[in-house]
Amino acid sequence: MEYKVLYRKYRPDCFKNLVGQEYTVKMLQNAIIHQKISHAYLFTGPRGTGKTSTAKIFAKTINCEHLENGEACGKCNSCLSFDSSPDIIEIDAASNNGVDDIRELINNVKIAPTEGKYKIYIIDEVHMMTQSAFNALLLTLEEPPKHAVFILATTNVESVPITILSRCQRFNFKKFSIDELKSQIHYVCEKENISITDEATTEIAYLSEGGMRDALSLLDQLSSNGEEITVDKILTNYGSISMQFIQNLISNIEKKEVDKISNAILELQNTSSDYKIFIKKMVQELCKIAVQIKSNTYSGNLSYSQIKSMIFEFNDCLNKININVNPFIIIEMILLNSLDESESRVSVKQDASKQIEDILSRKEKVKVKPVSPVVNEERFSDEPQKIESFDFHKFKQIRVNNCFVGAKKEDLIRFKALWNQSKNIEVFSPELLSLVMDSDVVAASSDYLILTSKLDSNVNNINRNVGDIEHSFHQNTKIVCLSNEEWTQEKKIYVANLKKGVQYQMIEEDVMVVNNNNNEEEDSLATNVFNRDKIEIV
Repeated sequence: MEYKVLYRKYRPDCFKNLVGQEYTVKMLQNAIIHQKISHAYLFTGPRGTGKTSTAKIFAKTINCEHLENGEACGKCNSCLSFDSSPDIIEIDAASNNGVDDIRELINNVKIAPTEGKYKIYIIDEVHMMTQSAFNALLLTLEEPPKHAVFILATTNVESVPITILSRCQRFNFKKFSIDELKSQIHYVCEKENISITDEATTEIAYLSEGGMRDALSLLDQLSSNGEEITVDKILTNYGSISMQFIQNLISNIEKKEVDKISNAILELQNTSSDYKIFIKKMVQELCKIAVQIKSNTYSGNLSYSQIKSMIFEFNDCLNKININVNPFIIIEMILLNSLDESESRVSVKQDASKQIEDILSRKEKVKVKPVSPVVNEERFSDEPQKIESFDFHKFKQIRVNNCFVGAKKEDLIRFKALWNQSKNIEVFSPELLSLVMDSDVVAASSDYLILTSKLDSNVNNINRNVGDIEHSFHQNTKIVCLSNEEWTQEKKIYVANLKKGVQYQMIEEDVMVVNNNNNEEEDSLATNVFNRDKIEIV
């Protein structure tokens, strides 16, 4: 008896046997039940996701003589003769993509179906057709005969002309999930008496990258000798890498064990492992750690920025590696570079901590009195005077203006780090800490800081107690707090003024003055104050 490969043997022949694609199945069945059959459909999605199988099932069902709730009966003459029916025309556009092939199709489409209600044309890999062939097909799609139904399938919808797309009902086929693939693999193994471990099932599902055909093809190859399929057998034969290996390598990175990292990469190279599989699994595991970091459930030594940097570098590695360069050398350099980044961040953190310690030592020598901010106080006075009335709007305008005079991105980075660290140690009293905990530094000069608070109701409370906050922070800076909405508006005004050649100048804290001067470096000035990804020069 002729052997039939697994992906062909277990190809679904009715809607209920289709795995995944529930939305597409439901919509097609509804169209059949309510007799709303379109003249053209487009099935698009990755390889092995069931596009051609669904097209055949749909073609079989709409010609069925005894439909049962949107399913073909499988018993009528139309169903029994489906495989040899002259009314089902399958065309592979990869080899029949010329205008002459399409013209022949167009000439035949006018002929009424021989047996069924519809004559169905299934055109696979339709994106391979030439532009002339598309133009010829377009005329038929515009005014098709009532008995003709076109089902176009493609893995590259971007190459299909928009004029074709607009005349078709489009259905997007998604990749199968790991669980859907594992379920089908187990089902086939039970039917074929194939012995396989759970770990091997998971590995096959992972290697198939969402394609059912690829999964069953891998299963077919691995089961050819009749032995039990294990994960070690898959790793040996397909250059895959176990998740345990990935986890051990990440542990080496956390502990900065350079020799073990280098030996691990050498092992990958000597065992002819697929570097693409390694990178994909490594990125998958790093993403899990990134989520743990953000949810405060991670106990390792890696930082979020360190993980983010590795992921982006691995992505570039996949996209840019030259075939003349050993990819494992690049992978090793990415991992070793992450260790340098970690040490650099530790050094910066230590430097910032030292500055905070200096603040604390100075703070012990200063007697702080509860005060309200005073606009015309002597700059950096140790004991600002308290007043009863205060114009918050004027106060904000003046200090925002004065901050913009000398604002620099370097100052922003430095003060942002100091501010964030000051909220983690005993710099502020409990009362002040409750005010500043939800605040961030958004602009800074050597003398001024602009804060925003997530709580709009908290903005004036911070400004009301800004004298205490300045003394506690003890960096000889004047502080002002804005709401997020106010800060967004101030940024827009700042950028607009630069475009107009308006230059900010220092003013006394009781008058607001802005002088007009030509300025040809608006873009660089704005970028010097904010991060480029936070502004837009228009």
